[in-house]
Amino acid sequence: VQLQASGGGLVQAGGSLRLDCAASGSFVRINSMGWYRQAPGKQRELVADVTSLGSTNYADSVKDRFTISRDSAKNTVSLQMSSLKPEDTAVYYCAADAWVRPAGGMRFWGKGTLVTVSS
Repeated sequence: VQLQASGGGLVQAGGSLRLDCAASGSFVRINSMGWYRQAPGKQRELVADVTSLGSTNYADSVKDRFTISRDSAKNTVSLQMSSLKPEDTAVYYCAADAWVRPAGGMRFWGKGTLVTVSS
């Protein structure tokens, strides 16, 4: 499974950005898709994810500011980020939990996309 992310960039505090990610390749199904981020000197953390049934989960730090959405037919996931803060600055990674043959369930990662929020 290959994950292609796009949409990072530089934005001022209070602004908005949208990240998009598309999955391609050979897989039986994709279960959850989501976004993680890693700020300098910090561990990678979950930002938000969405299951194949549409259930969403958000980090407390982004609730009410970020919205994750998914198009299961197109195998895409997006993250609409609003009211951005400097502490949202990080490399954002798209992730997908997929069932592939013959390995079974696996997590796949996209290359990160940098989001920089200036104060």
